[in-house]
Amino acid sequence: MKVIVLSDTHAPRYWKACPPAVAAQLEGADAILHAGDVCLPSVLDELSAWAPVHVVLGNNDGPDVQAWGAGETLELDLGGLAVAMVHDSGPSLGRGPRLKRRFPDADLVVFGHSHIPWNQVHQGQRHFNPGSPTEKRRQPHPTLGRLEISAGVLLSAELIAVD
Repeated sequence: MKVIVLSDTHAPRYWKACPPAVAAQLEGADAILHAGDVCLPSVLDELSAWAPVHVVLGNNDGPDVQAWGAGETLELDLGGLAVAMVHDSGPSLGRGPRLKRRFPDADLVVFGHSHIPWNQVHQGQRHFNPGSPTEKRRQPHPTLGRLEISAGVLLSAELIAVD
């Protein structure tokens, strides 16, 4: 199972339409996770043309994104892998223990907010922030995430530059 992970697309300020480098990664996706700050539900409609979209609310998302189906958190099963999502994981200091307490049954916790790519494991739980594909801020590249899942096992979790 190929899963593309996005966050902080910030439409229409930064996401006018799906960037070609992002679209190339979306080809063949089985699912798309969006960790919030979509800003316009039309982005979710656009992404839905590639694969089913699972989304959480970001601090810049309004009632229209919530009406699309975004909640504060989301817990789901992706190919047998227990996944949790939240937009803001809090400060990096103490993140591992905090996310493990908040989502004790998750194998993978996806978050966004900082625009800083993050891919670390704490006590067997992977914590993954794809960064932003449109607003890199102080990062060297805009990024997204790509996950490979098989039979409940996370085979790979990669951060992909999408310049």
